[in-house]
This record gives sequence, C-alpha cells and structure tokens, in this order.
Amino acid sequence: MPTLTDLVLRHTALDEADLEWMHSLVSDWQLLADLSFADLILWIPLRDGSGWVAIAQMRPTTGPTVYHDDVVGTIAKRGERLLIDTAWDERRICREGDPDWSSGVPVREETIPVRRGERVIGVIQRSTNLSSARTPSRLELTYLQSASDLAQMVAEGRFPFPEEEPILVRSPRVGDGLVRLDRGGRITYASPNALSAYRRLGLAADLVGADLGKVTASLCYSEEPVDESLMIVASGRAPRETEVDANGAVVQLRAIPLIVSGSRIGALVLIRDVTELRRRERELMTKDATIREIHHRVKNNLQTVAALLRLQARRLRVPEGREALEEAVRRVGSIAIVHETLSHTPEELVDFDDIADRVIAMSAEVSVPEAHVTPRRTGTFGVLPAAIATPLAMVLTELLQNAVQHGLAHRPGRLDVIASRSPGRLDVEVADSGTGFPEDFDVEATTSLGLQIVRTLVVSELGGRLAIGPRDGGGTRVTLDIPLGESC
Repeated sequence: MPTLTDLVLRHTALDEADLEWMHSLVSDWQLLADLSFADLILWIPLRDGSGWVAIAQMRPTTGPTVYHDDVVGTIAKRGERLLIDTAWDERRICREGDPDWSSGVPVREETIPVRRGERVIGVIQRSTNLSSARTPSRLELTYLQSASDLAQMVAEGRFPFPEEEPILVRSPRVGDGLVRLDRGGRITYASPNALSAYRRLGLAADLVGADLGKVTASLCYSEEPVDESLMIVASGRAPRETEVDANGAVVQLRAIPLIVSGSRIGALVLIRDVTELRRRERELMTKDATIREIHHRVKNNLQTVAALLRLQARRLRVPEGREALEEAVRRVGSIAIVHETLSHTPEELVDFDDIADRVIAMSAEVSVPEAHVTPRRTGTFGVLPAAIATPLAMVLTELLQNAVQHGLAHRPGRLDVIASRSPGRLDVEVADSGTGFPEDFDVEATTSLGLQIVRTLVVSELGGRLAIGPRDGGGTRVTLDIPLGESC
C-alpha cells in the first residue's frame, strides 16, 4: 500500500509544509475519531483539480466502523461526493443530509475542511455508524461535544498544534481517561477511568467542580515548590504532556486546549495510569544495570587473571613456557576487551569495530621492532551480539598473533584486516605479506594450538567457514565466513 507521502507527491500539488501539516494531523487524529465514534478519511485535491484522492484513514476504537476495507488510494471525481466538494468550496463543516443506507447500515456523513494558515489543503470525511445508536450517556455527550470543538479547530487551522512535538504512540488515549475543563480550569466532566487514576494518586473527593491544577499539585507536593509545567498541563493552558508521581502511582497527563473562533473555551486532559508500565521499566533498568555491572566485574577478574599470568611468565626461565603464558595473557585480554565494551552498553550488543581496532593494536605490540609491522583495518564489522563478538575477538587475536610472530617475524611487511558486512553474514579476511604456510599445509591436521582454537571457534561455535591459503604476491590469506542470523 502506498504511503501518505507517496500519494501526496504522486497525485497532488501540496508543498513540503502542507505535507508536514498532514503528517502532524494524521499522527494525532485518533483522538478525533474516538471522540466522534466515527471513521475518518482524509481527502486531498488532485493536481488537476478534477477530484480527490484518499491519503489516510482512521477507524474509531470507541465504536463500530463503517469501512471494513481500506480506502486509502481511492480516487473520487468531483460531483461524486458532494459533501467533500461543499466543505472545500465553502470552507466550512458540512453536516446536512439524511443518513446513507447504501451499505446496508445507516451512516451519517460529515465533512471538515483541513486548514493551514489561510488555505484549505484537504477535507476530512467523518462517517458514523448509526446501527448501534441509543440514548447517549453523559460520557458520550461529552465526547461528542469535544469532537465538535476539535473539528472546528481543524477547520480553523488551530489543530494540530504547530508548536507541539509529534505525539508518541504511548501517549494517553481517549479510552484511558478523559477530563473536560472549562475556561477557568475547573472540571466539568471526568470519565470513570480518569477518576480511578486520581483515586490511585490519593484523591478522596470528587473531581467534578474542582480545579484540576490545584488538585494535582496538592497530591504531588506538600511543602515543596509547585512545578510550573505540571500546573500548565493540569490546567489545560498549553498542549503538553507530563507525569504525576504520588502515593506509589504514576499517572500520565496530556492537555489539549480547546480554542474555537479565537477564544479559549476550555481544555481536554487525557489521563492514563502508567504505574505498572513505569514499574516494569524500572525493573528493566535495574536488570540492565546489573548486567553491565556483571560484565564490568568479569572484565576486572579477567584482567586480574592476565596480570597473574604475566607475573608467572616473568618468573619462568624456560622460553617456551614464558611464550605460552604470554599467549594466554593475550587471549584473556581479548575476551576482557569484549566484556569492557559490554559494560558500557545497555544491551548485549557491541560495536565490534572498536574491539577489532583494540585487538589489532594489541597484536602490533608483540611484533619485534625491526619488523615495522603496522596492522590496519578496512571495512566495518558493525554491531554484533556478545555471543558472536567474544569468540570473534579471540579468533582475530589468534590470527593476528600468528601472522606477526611467524609469518612476519623479523621482517617488514603488510598485515591487513578486511571486514565486509552483508545482510545476515559477515566476511573477514586477515592477510599478511609474510613467508606463508608450506604447500602441504592442512588446517585439519595442524598441531598449532592457535589455529586449532580458530578452527573450533569459527566452525563449531559460530557455525561459519574457515579457509587458509596463499595470498596473491606472497604471504597468507585467511578468510572467515560467519552467519549472523536474521536479528543482525
């Protein structure tokens, strides 16, 4: 299905500012649909003025829908939908006409011109399914009156609010709880859900007739200064959001000032109890902090192990034993680097480019001064999960150490690490210009501990493929083909 932007650019003459206004309207018009108990369709004039194209559609969560199929992308010629033509031509809300029975159920049609500045740039068709009509309750009457005021604001170019940030998905909805305020900020109606939310904050009295700003402030503050932003939202003076934390409960507030014909007539305040949501978020934050602390302690322990091995190596007089311990120190160090990186991230994901650069720098330290070997990396590894990053760091350490100590021992040369990332796969190449392996070399039968570690980690743990062969121009070329899975 084409997007709103696609339809606007393909069929209409709206400019970039108009398109942005449409996006702001559509991001927040669930509010109008729910208050109206009606479906909404946004129509935009075709470029040649011959008709209309539907660029967006919204169904209500508070009542039955009229349109079970999507109508986005539908084109209607002028004269086919008279209410849309009238709303556009006369720049007014059109409510005349009897219910339409053509679909088998009674549907009341209304149209609302969408205005930006001095121009009308579209029309909202509001369709209400009347099949379940009944005597409206106080809640429904408040909803409908609020919908009428909001529709008038759309027609006057006052909604959406130009200065307001885009509304997040997790903002309160109409069904979460609604309070209607008069011009002075006093409550004329509070839905049952809104009253329940304030009961959890510690309110004992009724809300109707009270000043919402003062009531909210009294629940949150005793001797401390009152937060001005809280008062602004709770009194409905500005289109903002805030949260109230009191009595062990957390309630989210969103204010929608109602400004009709240039005069502020009151406000709507949407209310949502987010106590459990915030509790789970705190638990996740605590869990993330605990995991990071574990990685930090593992890193410290590994560094302690490396230091003990280094001390032991200094005491040995047998060169082979000292060399073996130094290799172990570097292996432990490569794992410590991964845990150190994980200790600074909220998820089990790491930017492996940073780890690779540190492993490369560590391998350069073991080359003899006369060799003048400076390893370098090209390409990018990208972000990898810890389950891949840890063995890959060890593999890279072993390959670089082997190239520096054997392939390029006592001779200058090149040592390159080349990474190539594609969807679901990672290709790594480690190439040096050293002496190379013997012609009869077999990685399956080698007795080298380092290469055995590399083969085990790449093939068995990472499920990848390992290939070792000669490099063009002399030297050795090792290639790794590692599957990353769909999540990467």
